[in-house]
Amino acid sequence: MGIQELIHKPESKTLEFKRDISSPEKIIRTIVAFANTAGGTILIGIEDGSKKIIGIPDPLEQEERLANLISDCISPAMIPDIEILPWHDTNLIAIKVYPGAARPHFIKSMGLDNGTYIRVGSTNRKADKTFIEDCRLLSRNEAYDEQPMPHLGMDEIDTQYLNECFSDLWHIGSKELRNLRITTTHQGREVPTTGGVLLFGKNRNHHFPDARIQMARFAGSDKSQIAEMNEFNEYPVKAIESAIAFIKRLSSEGVKIGEVRRKVLHAFPPAATREAVINSVVHADYSQRGSPIRIAIFDDRMEIENPGLLPSGLSIEDILAGLSKLRNRVIGRVFNELGLIEQWGSGIQRILSAFEAAGVMAPKFEETGTHFRVTFYRKKISHPKIDSKNQKILDLLKQYGSLSTKDIAKKLKLTTRAARSRLLSLSGHGLILESGSGPNDPTRRYHLTGRTF
Repeated sequence: MGIQELIHKPESKTLEFKRDISSPEKIIRTIVAFANTAGGTILIGIEDGSKKIIGIPDPLEQEERLANLISDCISPAMIPDIEILPWHDTNLIAIKVYPGAARPHFIKSMGLDNGTYIRVGSTNRKADKTFIEDCRLLSRNEAYDEQPMPHLGMDEIDTQYLNECFSDLWHIGSKELRNLRITTTHQGREVPTTGGVLLFGKNRNHHFPDARIQMARFAGSDKSQIAEMNEFNEYPVKAIESAIAFIKRLSSEGVKIGEVRRKVLHAFPPAATREAVINSVVHADYSQRGSPIRIAIFDDRMEIENPGLLPSGLSIEDILAGLSKLRNRVIGRVFNELGLIEQWGSGIQRILSAFEAAGVMAPKFEETGTHFRVTFYRKKISHPKIDSKNQKILDLLKQYGSLSTKDIAKKLKLTTRAARSRLLSLSGHGLILESGSGPNDPTRRYHLTGRTF
């Protein structure tokens, strides 16, 4: 990206402007914060507010000074790219910082606990002990929800409910529990993992009191008046279904009577809603205390917010491009086996596709405080866009009445996954319906709803 493009961008999670290096401690703090989160670029020689280009005198000397400061002040050692950029009759300095492989990085003089910073929006914030511990786990290629809970016995896991969830797939024995990392071996004995307790623990609410979904419908466009509220602290699979039902009931926009059946019209594409709720559960940071998942429905929008910033190394731009990192590997693995999620990194794309197809304003994704939030808007911007392949699916269903995913994939020469993604999109804006007992039902078929645009 060129200087001109960068200058026209606002300061963000991955971009900061500095007039000069007269306050090197601030630059060092930003470098540490960038390295601990998603990387970023510091442009030196530009006014922070006005973005007026001032330039840097003696750029070679300043470049050497910066390199020495970074080497002397930051631990573990890191080597960002420092580049002198000619600009008309002056020069700028760009420091390109990459996500650190040896996180957490910290300022040596302040120590690990006080000198570790992260980037939140366009600000640097001191990292808490939870973040530092997460970095240590990642350095060992471990996830928080894979950690053993040695003070608990195997009777903590609700095996009856667990087998109900997997009844269409297989019976869960000790081998399957270990393969799914619901349990692990610790000091010679089998114990539940954090993820196992979060998903299937009989006393999960005692061990993780904030692992719940809080929901509210507000009258108007702010939080001044609550119309209805609820809270779901069931097992996560059940809580997801309860939350989605709550959203559908309180965000419907009327009923359309067709020739064969009546259909409730929803303010937000159902497929996108389901994806966002599941994502909030899969990617929540359960090590944060006092931070449940919160869903707020307003007259003009819906906000779905979960504790935890994006995993280190990811930015909003990355996830919009389809990149993904799984914070909770146990939860992700179990949800994948249950058919609740399909392919890493594809969820955001399906949400965007559902909104584009429905002709609704694109959702907003943001990090706020120590949380991640997605906002769905009700505002219609155009008629849904149906491309040629999706239209062919509709034509096939009209011709045959109903088809399975494999039927459609074969007729359109698509992979089963690609066909499933398109079917989810069409279902999301109400053009087709699914029939079957669940996502893993081999007899599941699709039918037209009769809805047209």
